[in-house]
Amino acid sequence: MSQSLIGSNKFDLDTPVLCIDLDLMQSNIQKMSEHILSRGKTWRPHEKCHKTPAIALAQIEAGALGVTCAKVSEAEVMAAAGVKDILIANMIVGKTKWERVVSLCRHANPIIACDHYAQIEPLAMMCDAAGVTCRMMPEVNIGLNRVGSRPGQDTVDLAMAIDKLDGVELAGIMGYEGHLLQVQDQEEKKEKIEEAMRTLVGCKAAIEAKGIPCEIVSAGGTGSFQITSDCEGITELQAGGGIFADPMYVNKCNLTGYDYSLSVLATVVSRPEKGRMVLDCGRKTMHPDFQLPLVKAWPDAKVTSLSAEHCAVDLGPESQDLKIGDKIELIPGYTDFTSILHENFYGFRNDRLEVVWPIQGRGKIQ
Repeated sequence: MSQSLIGSNKFDLDTPVLCIDLDLMQSNIQKMSEHILSRGKTWRPHEKCHKTPAIALAQIEAGALGVTCAKVSEAEVMAAAGVKDILIANMIVGKTKWERVVSLCRHANPIIACDHYAQIEPLAMMCDAAGVTCRMMPEVNIGLNRVGSRPGQDTVDLAMAIDKLDGVELAGIMGYEGHLLQVQDQEEKKEKIEEAMRTLVGCKAAIEAKGIPCEIVSAGGTGSFQITSDCEGITELQAGGGIFADPMYVNKCNLTGYDYSLSVLATVVSRPEKGRMVLDCGRKTMHPDFQLPLVKAWPDAKVTSLSAEHCAVDLGPESQDLKIGDKIELIPGYTDFTSILHENFYGFRNDRLEVVWPIQGRGKIQ
């Protein structure tokens, strides 16, 4: 049914609907690729903002080498669509998941993150028994204090363990400077990111001092890649969310030079008073907690709150004549947690519906 809408004008569609401005997204993709590749790095964008093979393939066409994801099930979706070089930047534990990784190795070339021997040895045994080899990548704790081995000997020990086991091989190391994305003083942010990257690159040097090749040094989120991409010794960036450039990254992480390309089309369903309206979209349509949505084309209108199915907006002099039945667009504050609420992306060029992409990784949490 959704495909039959191709050719429709955006403002003729029922609401709420998740919309991509295809020209702006493609421009953002090209800008990210050029920024990263021009610095001699490779680009392995995280797909958590879109979870959609069609978009991952567009990134690869623009120069990305593959994708980063968080779950085996997401990697399976990407592999089924022809994406081969896949980093699962998460700890994979349990017999069922290890068996799925073994199967994935027959159809793609995944890298599995790890931070403990207990995650490595069972997978190595299962891969060896199946006659496949899986690449592995220790994650180093460079300050986020979430997961990751301690820099120094603990990381070297992990790398040595991978190197000695049949069925697995060391691809490199990774770290995530997520704790520094929202540092507001840009000089301080730069200094702290550079320090974190020196720690990560130091681990590579320590591993190679043991005679073990450590080819990849992977890092960089959307809120930091414009700094991290200039850090010496980093070989690849995982930043992906810049393709939508949502207000959270722009306003709180100082992402610059990118355009909002994702929106939610909504309908005015109530006008309780002259200075306020209510839209037919709420928390089940957009994630509001990190950054409230912005009202596109009406700068004097301000979203004040979202409940389950309602969005309350205060209106200024320019927008207060909006009436029940009018359709407007909102810019979701944080796209990673918004796209997963929808079944499809609707892609537009000059407000004409050109493509409908199922969000195939939606709900893939195992």
